Amino acid sequence: MFCTLRAHLLTGLLLFGVAGVSAVWITPALGQDEAAAVVPEAAENAVAEVVAAEEAEEAEVVAFNAADSNYTINTLIMFICAVLVLFMQAGFAMVEVGLNSAKNTVNILAKNVMDLSVGVILFLFVGFALMYPGDNWLFDGVLGEPSSFVALDDPAAPGDYSSSADFLFQVAFAATAATIVSGAVAGRMKFGAYLVYSALLTGLIYPISGSWKWGGGFLDQMGFQDFAGSVVVHAVGGFAGLAGAIVLGPRLGRFTSDGKSVPLPGHNIAFAALGVFILWIGWYGFNPGSQLTYAGAANASATTYIALTTTLAASAGAIAALLAAWALFSKPDLTMALNGVLGGLVAITANCDRVAQWESLVIGAAGGALVVLGILMLDKLKIDDPVGAWPVHGLCGVWGGIATGIFGDLPDGIETVGGFIVVQSIATVVICAWAFFTMLGVFLALKAVGVLRVSAEEEQAGLDISEHGMHAYPSDGVSGGAIA
Repeated sequence: MFCTLRAHLLTGLLLFGVAGVSAVWITPALGQDEAAAVVPEAAENAVAEVVAAEEAEEAEVVAFNAADSNYTINTLIMFICAVLVLFMQAGFAMVEVGLNSAKNTVNILAKNVMDLSVGVILFLFVGFALMYPGDNWLFDGVLGEPSSFVALDDPAAPGDYSSSADFLFQVAFAATAATIVSGAVAGRMKFGAYLVYSALLTGLIYPISGSWKWGGGFLDQMGFQDFAGSVVVHAVGGFAGLAGAIVLGPRLGRFTSDGKSVPLPGHNIAFAALGVFILWIGWYGFNPGSQLTYAGAANASATTYIALTTTLAASAGAIAALLAAWALFSKPDLTMALNGVLGGLVAITANCDRVAQWESLVIGAAGGALVVLGILMLDKLKIDDPVGAWPVHGLCGVWGGIATGIFGDLPDGIETVGGFIVVQSIATVVICAWAFFTMLGVFLALKAVGVLRVSAEEEQAGLDISEHGMHAYPSDGVSGGAIA
């Protein structure tokens, strides 16, 4: 830049000199007064050209710096949000460990590790392109064209944010959808069968339905709104988990021969509570992060407002679930309150960007109450879901999708609240049905070939020892290590 300015100055001086020489030659032909006027005019023109060049150069630098600054801010905040969503894996693991038997702890942790690890690889090779096909559709608006790896940014035109950060953010969502199922099938599913399910969900099932909305597919073209994934992420995981729980059947001793429900308490409520707090914190990556661009006053305001509605809904969900459980069971059940937090968070995820503060309280409170009702419903149907994965993620995910049609602003192209509710309901049913029936087929196929559920003896002993050959706690085995 300085070399360019120096060149402009030298050019200006040269022009000034030429103007002076010209004045000398012109003087004999002109009057003395006319000749005197030539030199200042030429000098002024030369200086004006230099100033104009400097201003153009400065404008170019300012424009470059603004684009570069926006790219940097957006990329770094998206990366932080991706890390927060990835940290939710720890929260899911702690909730599931705490609400299940100690003898299945290693199995649960192994599933959570592999959900993320398998998910990253398959999303890289297949899922990312399926979910975000751009213009590369095999069937327009329905199925994207597969491809692998992440396209690197062009330094000359990097866009709003890094494609690498975008992949990290999106793959964290895919892992979230997969790990929701882990809680619903805990305590009786073979580890190998779980890996098959997890691979199919993260590589195919979730990305395909995700493309229908976030990839610009046919549901997006209908006007369907789901800001951060009440339906696209959570309901997919919840209904996939419901399919698994139905096909697997309940844990041993969960229901008596005459159908009476027998609670099987978790072994560590402190872990469960810690997990919920981790998930709550992680949700600030999940919802505010879905703003995608954060630089500038408007984006910063929108991002923090999303965090506000998220917090209000989570709090309202906890209170509503606790009060509902207190009224029904005469005791303030902590586990219901914990799941109420998650129910409120799931419900607000679709609409956190478009609802008023009082609406977020209503949506969250309804989510907390639905969690309690959903758990009771599964009990009546004799479906065993050890952590309440379907009530929290499936039922509250459906509520979040429909609540988006009831509350908040209408999107472009939709004229009435009734029309918006119809669009939201149709899209929610389509995505939930897709997740439930595709995964129902997967679980039935695994059951048919005899690789789905462990034997009664293995379940009784615990999956830690029968599937992994080790105990989670030193008091459970010899030195707490691997068993020969």
